[in-house]
Formats: sequence, structure tokens, C-alpha cells
Amino acid sequence: MKYCTNCVMPDTKPGIVLDDRGFCNACRTKEIKKEIDWNERSNQLDEIIKKIKSENHPFYDCVVPVSGGKDSWFQAMMLTQKYGLKTLCVTLAAHLPTTEGIQNLNNMIKDLNVDHMKITIKPSVFRKIRRKCFLRQGEPNWAEHSAMFSSVVNTALIYEVPLVVWGEDIAFEFGGLQRQESKPSALEIDNSDLIKEKTIKDWLDNDVSERDVFFYTYPDYDKLKEAGINSIYLGHFLPWYGRRNYEIVKARGFVGRQNGPLSGNFLDYDNIDEKLCEINIWFKYLKFGFWRATDQCCYDIWNDQMTRDEAIEIVNRLSDEFPKEYFQDFLRFHSVSEQEFWDTVEKFRNKDIWEMENGQWKLKYPLK
Repeated sequence: MKYCTNCVMPDTKPGIVLDDRGFCNACRTKEIKKEIDWNERSNQLDEIIKKIKSENHPFYDCVVPVSGGKDSWFQAMMLTQKYGLKTLCVTLAAHLPTTEGIQNLNNMIKDLNVDHMKITIKPSVFRKIRRKCFLRQGEPNWAEHSAMFSSVVNTALIYEVPLVVWGEDIAFEFGGLQRQESKPSALEIDNSDLIKEKTIKDWLDNDVSERDVFFYTYPDYDKLKEAGINSIYLGHFLPWYGRRNYEIVKARGFVGRQNGPLSGNFLDYDNIDEKLCEINIWFKYLKFGFWRATDQCCYDIWNDQMTRDEAIEIVNRLSDEFPKEYFQDFLRFHSVSEQEFWDTVEKFRNKDIWEMENGQWKLKYPLK
């Protein structure tokens, strides 16, 4: 387990390769982004927008997936107010939303004065799929990612909306399995690092049938192309920075977590719309030796807002914190006992990077 010499990302993250300088994928991406002609990229986006407006679509010009979070609020703001598109905002409803999440989504709709559709997938099926993803894969939020991508794109197909606009391409922005170049098209977003090689069919058993999983099933690519639906990453065309997005929408009514950062976090505004996410992210710590604090610090390093020494202090101080705030909610929602939970924890603990010391699990290769 080696750490990037420029940020604090370990090479245990899937897809990370350290170069001869010790720089990780995302640090190389930072260098690539400096060479991009952003004026030319912006002009390319202008052409896409111009074409859509000229076609005079009867219902909507674009679909923007929104959670009420900082980035999706920024996306919707840009498409509706800067580019003047008829925008349909689509939310995959959180089954355990936070007060801040509800407030931010309502504030966003009021601020932007947009049409909004909320898709609530069948709770019984959602629980079963999440439980399977947790017990078998140690990644319960796979269910959300699958349903989010599929439901939004299916909505565009049903309502004949020509454009779906996502935020950043995570494989490019954060360093991942797939590539070192920015990609404008998000048509194949169902093959992203969040979905991997799986489909919803991997989770079908006697208790879940194909009749229950329409909103988890991504449309056929050829069908989307025949319908003239384009799907893009806004971050390909415009410089993307989550902290800047936060400052912009904060002035428009976005609120951070009222009780301060969650355990293991140093930001109070990151992924605060629902209660089932933190355990999923914490499992990265078991598997790869890092989670929230590393992600958040690296992001600020990549955007020249934090030094590596500052990040080392924060990561070492916060990483061992367990995400306790919604732990009982997580157990109840998935009908998982505490014993079953901790048995699953040990099933996915990576013994190559963890060792027992004085009755406590410690990383073999601490960040220095």
C-alpha cells in the first residue's frame, strides 16, 4: 500500500497507478486539465445547446438528475439560467432522506423555478436488493447507482427528451478504472466505475423478479441512439470543482449539515441528502484503506486548496472514526443484526493491508 506523493490517495484504490514521480491518476488529470482549451470546450457545448433549441422540442430540452446536493443544483442552474433550456429535473427519491436533503431539494426547485419529477422505487424491492449488495458485495449503494442512472435515462426516453446532463465524469476527475482522458458522452454511464461489470440481473432471485426492476434496467444503447437521445458530462465542457459549486449554491439557499460534519468527514456539505450512504463509503476503508477524509482532502489538493501535510493531519485524525450517526437506521432498513453487520465487516476486511495490534485493527501501512 503506497500513497501518492502529491496527494494522499493510496494505490489500493481500484485503477490507481502511481507514475515514476509517485503521482496518482487524479494528480495526472490535474495536469491534463491545465492543458485543455476550455474556451473550445465551452464552444462545443454552445453548439449542442444551439442545436437542441433549434429543434423546438414539445416537452423538455434536457433532463438533469438532481438530489438537492450542491453539484446537481449547480448543473440545473447552468442548464436553465445560463443556457435557457426547458429543463426537467428528476430525483431518485431517497428512502431515508435527511432534513437537510429535503430542505435543499425544495429550496432548489423554488430557486430555479423548474419542473421536477420524483421517482420512488418500490421499497420492498429496494430493501432486498440493497441487502444483497451489502451482504454479498459489501457495497449496498450499488442499488442506488444502478437505479439512478437507469431511471433518469428511461425518463428521457419515455418523454422524448433529447439531452441528459450529468455532472463530472468520476473516472476522469477522481482517478479510476477506466481512462485518463475526458469523455464528453455519458451514454454508457451504466458501465462506469460505480456499476462495474454487474447488471440488475445479478441480483434477481425468487424474491425479486424482472417485473420489479424497470427503473434499475438501463435502456439499450441502440434504442437511445434511434430516439436521438444524447447524454453528456457537464464537467467535460466546463471546469468542474465541487467546492466552487457549493459556494455558488450556498448563496442561493443550499444548507450544510446543521450538526456539523459526520464522523470521518471534515466537510459539512458533502453527500448529506440521505442516511444510507456513509456505511457504504466506510466499507472502502475496510477494502482499500481510505474513505471520506481521504476523498475530501485529495479533492482540495487537486484544486490547490490544501497542502499534502495538512491532508495527512486530517486523514490520520478522522479516518478511524466509525460512521455512527445513521448506523441504527442502516441496520433497521436492511433487517441486519449488529452481529450480522460485524460478520460482514470482517468478510470484506482486506487482510493484506490490515493487522491486529493489541486487540485493535490497524493499517499496516499508515499515511506519513
